Amino acid sequence: MNKRWLDWAIAAGVAASLVVAGHPTTAPGYALLAASGLALIARRQAPIAVLAATGLTALGYQALGIDVPVIAFLFAVYSTMRAGHRVVTVVGSVLVVAALPLAALVSPGELTASEAFAQSRDVLQIAWLIAAAAAGEALRQAERRADEAERTREETALRRANEERLHIARELHDSLTHQISVIKIQAEVAVHLAQKRGEDVPEPLLAIRDAGREAARELRATLEALRDDDKNPPHGLDDVADLVQRARSTGLDAQLTIEGERNDVPAAVGRTAYRIVQESLTNIARHAKAATAKIRIDYRPDALVIRVDDDGTAKPDTKPNPGVGLLGMRERVTALGGTLAAAPRTEGGFTVQAELPVAQP
Repeated sequence: MNKRWLDWAIAAGVAASLVVAGHPTTAPGYALLAASGLALIARRQAPIAVLAATGLTALGYQALGIDVPVIAFLFAVYSTMRAGHRVVTVVGSVLVVAALPLAALVSPGELTASEAFAQSRDVLQIAWLIAAAAAGEALRQAERRADEAERTREETALRRANEERLHIARELHDSLTHQISVIKIQAEVAVHLAQKRGEDVPEPLLAIRDAGREAARELRATLEALRDDDKNPPHGLDDVADLVQRARSTGLDAQLTIEGERNDVPAAVGRTAYRIVQESLTNIARHAKAATAKIRIDYRPDALVIRVDDDGTAKPDTKPNPGVGLLGMRERVTALGGTLAAAPRTEGGFTVQAELPVAQP
């Protein structure tokens, strides 16, 4: 917005200066002088068009005998060069320099050829033209170097972040994975021996075994996420159909329904949606004893809604067990500013519904 106001101020100032300096006596003279300056309003959006417009208006008011410097054309040369149009700037400048004496010759002043060349030299000094072009090129190069420096800083920061992420993954794998595996294996062995002897397996031991399995699974998922890179990008909405197909291959009658118009959603929302469907299908396979599952993805203007229903053994009066997977889903959804509902259905079975905002900042 500030740049826009600056362009308006420069254009108005140049137009006023040309009108005052030229003190034209005819309406076409006023129009050409004012148009030459006001054309600069669009110098950032359409520099080539502004170069042509200021050049033609300069020739026009010179042909009317208005002897003032072609200030607007110099601004246009600067803007066109800054935009990177070097060839167009040079060609346009040469054409205007060559045409100015001709415009002066046809002016009402009836100038001689030498006087026309002298007048054209006065209104457009070659040094001014070179200075305007050089200033535009210098600023363009400075901006390009600044962009390259910023990109280099971003690439360096990304590389360091990737190195740190892989370092964390290695540390987790070398230490925590081993300890959790020991706990899980010892608990499974203890449960197996107790069952083999026909003894009742203590509930705390079963809880340790199940918690160990869940912790190992979550840790593997975390390590996979930490090790994800550009060659192995995280899963998103496009991969949900594969999840459903794999669930069907296990004997579950899983059906995927997509509603609404497919819109671009933030990558984080797509990853979270995939994880919600993945975790829901995993829970159905492990705990629900369900025959069918319905997955619905609803694209709305301001939100993405994911709903997973099953016909498992959960009853309306059954309090859901907030396991690690459900807690992980809730944390992911909350981090994105969304909501998650997970509860038994009235008709039996279980429902997981998440609503994720998709508005981009």
